[in-house]
Amino acid sequence: MNLLATWNIRGIAAGLLFSASCLASDIETVDGPNVRCMKMEDGSRAVFIRSPDSRTLTKKTVSPNGVLSMLTTYRMDADGNPLGCKIKDGQNREMFKVSYGYHRVTGQLVEELMFDSQVRRLNPANGKELPVQKVVYLYDAEGKRSAPIVFNLLPGKTFEQVFGVKASALESNPFKNGER
Repeated sequence: MNLLATWNIRGIAAGLLFSASCLASDIETVDGPNVRCMKMEDGSRAVFIRSPDSRTLTKKTVSPNGVLSMLTTYRMDADGNPLGCKIKDGQNREMFKVSYGYHRVTGQLVEELMFDSQVRRLNPANGKELPVQKVVYLYDAEGKRSAPIVFNLLPGKTFEQVFGVKASALESNPFKNGER
């Protein structure tokens, strides 16, 4: 085994041991160079464990009573931006995988695509896997990111079935030309 692989294994093992102490102790006092702990408003905790080479970031979400509820593992680029992640439930079953897209010139995050790991959905036209959710970000002239625009692409009822009309757009402007 090469030296780097041994170092990574030791770093991850130390992070996992350190994170166990984080869950049992005062959250504000336990942090390290590769571990960060956060307490959420609902009493749950998130433990972030970074690999020594910063290419992997693991987030363990633990319920207020200490039960692991979610495990997310991110693959990171050289600049610390996530390239993709896998989301597992508390029983270590992979639920979703996510890919992140960045603007070629600015490097800003513009899109997240979430795919269902349990049920693979394919586009019948081209055979490519279809996401179950798409998140898009827009930026203003100052480079500030908008709130996420989320598209849920899970199969279900159509817009027309839910709202009784084909679209929410106006057919014509009722105030056009000053008409009352």
